[in-house]
Amino acid sequence: QVQLVESGGGVVQAGDSLRLSCAASGRTFTSYAMGWFRRAPGKEREFVAAISWSGDNTYYQDSVKGRFAISRDNAKSTVYLQMNSLKPEDTAVYYCAASPVRSGTPWGKNYAYWGQGTQVTVSS
Repeated sequence: QVQLVESGGGVVQAGDSLRLSCAASGRTFTSYAMGWFRRAPGKEREFVAAISWSGDNTYYQDSVKGRFAISRDNAKSTVYLQMNSLKPEDTAVYYCAASPVRSGTPWGKNYAYWGQGTQVTVSS
């Protein structure tokens, strides 16, 4: 089992930045690729970013490329999502997840463990 706890969400204005953190506990952190997903009100959950177990490979949804950056600190068993130039359409609950597909994957079905989520609200 892997337990994931997100933090860092909040209410910001358009153009601001936020950094989300996700602390993992339980099984060996480097056994998993990590991902961030989000669910906006009335919408389906969508992929945001993913990172391989080593951090060497990253993947992004097109709408966040150049604005968001995913990283991980394996010594701290933590994954981060740096979000810059935030837009109102980034408003959502953000979830981190762990996948045994160690190379990284954008597909939610490949993720075995999920956090409870953290709310990000971007006002215009």
